[in-house]
Amino acid sequence: MRLIPPITPYIDRFLKGFICMIIYVACWPILAFLAGKLIPAIGTGDLSSVSDIIIKSLVIFLIQKIAQFGQDVYIAKPSLEISEAMRQNLFSKIHKIKMNLIDNISAGDITYRLTEDADRVSEVIYKSFQDTLPCILQLLAVIIYMFYLDWSLTLSTFILAPIIVLSVNSFGKRVLIASEKSQESTSDLAGLIGESINGISTIRAFAAENWIKGRFNNSLRNNKKAKYKTLKLLAFQHPVVGFIEAFGILAILGLGALRINLDLLTSEEFSSFFAAILMLIDPISHISTNFNEYKQAEASLMRLKKINLEPIEQNEKNLKNLSKIDGKIVFKKVSFEYKKDNKVLKDISLEITKGQVIAFVGSSGAGKSTMMALILKFITPSSGYIYIDDKEIKSIRSKDIRTNIALVQQQPFLFSGRIIDIIKMGREFSKEEVIKSAKIANAHKFIQKLPSKYETKITERGTNLSGGQIQRIAIARAILGNPSILLLDEATSALDAESEAEVQKGLNQAMNNRTVIIIAHRLSTTQGADKIIVFDKGKIIDSGKHIDLYNKEGIYKELCEKQLIKIS
Repeated sequence: MRLIPPITPYIDRFLKGFICMIIYVACWPILAFLAGKLIPAIGTGDLSSVSDIIIKSLVIFLIQKIAQFGQDVYIAKPSLEISEAMRQNLFSKIHKIKMNLIDNISAGDITYRLTEDADRVSEVIYKSFQDTLPCILQLLAVIIYMFYLDWSLTLSTFILAPIIVLSVNSFGKRVLIASEKSQESTSDLAGLIGESINGISTIRAFAAENWIKGRFNNSLRNNKKAKYKTLKLLAFQHPVVGFIEAFGILAILGLGALRINLDLLTSEEFSSFFAAILMLIDPISHISTNFNEYKQAEASLMRLKKINLEPIEQNEKNLKNLSKIDGKIVFKKVSFEYKKDNKVLKDISLEITKGQVIAFVGSSGAGKSTMMALILKFITPSSGYIYIDDKEIKSIRSKDIRTNIALVQQQPFLFSGRIIDIIKMGREFSKEEVIKSAKIANAHKFIQKLPSKYETKITERGTNLSGGQIQRIAIARAILGNPSILLLDEATSALDAESEAEVQKGLNQAMNNRTVIIIAHRLSTTQGADKIIVFDKGKIIDSGKHIDLYNKEGIYKELCEKQLIKIS
């Protein structure tokens, strides 16, 4: 119920569908009654009575089928809308989960949950209203009619019901366990496919096609085994339950013959009774099938619940609005830990004034990227305080912070679509503003040379552009809207010398009149910074200009010497 949105907005359509459902269900006892009249009439050869009953039966069938159509139509749309809303809520939830948690879930796994798992749950929501509920009501209506005809024979009939229910339930539990394993194996398969596509260049570079193919085939075999086990359980259930049903029908025929012989029941009443029993078979079969589907969906539901229960970024409705940031950032005794007793940052105190260019340097794992994640409010400090323009970051809405801060990453992600839309990224800006940001990013000239200029469509991850072109579009996207703070996370380290020069020119123009924080392993890009902050094991161990730090004996000089950087 946590996943399914409120049904109140759809109640009027459900009510219409429910009225049609009642008419549809009410027709079954009437048809059973008419069947009881028809069979003896056929036996006596009374053609007039037979014709009369057949015409009445056809009218009832027509009414029933029209009602069934109305039931399905009125119930189908709101059921699908509820499923759609559930997916929208889950998709929205994905984009609110804390960044450090979402990074631990593979893209393939999330994709599987929001497609296959959501499909299965969506189907169950639809079938619950459209199929299972009418079947239950049909069972109730027919059983009440059976009690009316002969309550003792009806009770005898239902001695078999617990056997059927227990057998179905037993299979259902096994199906649930098998379904969980099947869906986990499919999720693993989806994750591996995603990895192999994203890493295809690495696979080919290492001539590892056979290795990844072997992993894929092994995952495929595991998936096949898990699915086969589920299908085998379902295949075994149908004949077992079918045999119990057949035995029950034959037993009822015997009991009916005995009661007629004892003058406790007329043949006409037993014909109606037996017709009613036959009307139970279809809804029981549907409920049995749907029950197994529910058990399979239960595994999907649990996987979707895991997403729904993940902690999200705090509710920020009551936080301060901050339309514009000047660019001052202050850290006061900030510590952060992803896991308990494993601090990534330890007592960081740092002041960055408006318009400064600051470089974070240090070995991998020293805490540089965590500093950026804190500034963007992807994560919050375990202790200490962060201030932006003298306002504590916890009191400012994440959206306001991120609107005023631009991020350019080492390998920026570009969505597919037109270049103008990629740069806008869903924001309301004019084409003139887009062109202005592209000019600052040194991207306008090459865009103008493309076949459709700013209307040119870019493929997924920008595969029809060079690395330098992708990076310059990313810079244009970042600075659109004139953010006050620019974060550069290894923005040129993946480029060749020519591309780096073009990108660096764009970066130099983008850095004007902004507070800039640079993360760089390549120290040649940090030498012009106003201040270089040296990190080691989560602590700031030194700071200053390039020349001053180089002239000291310390980690910074060691890093420079490893990269053959000297003071000229």
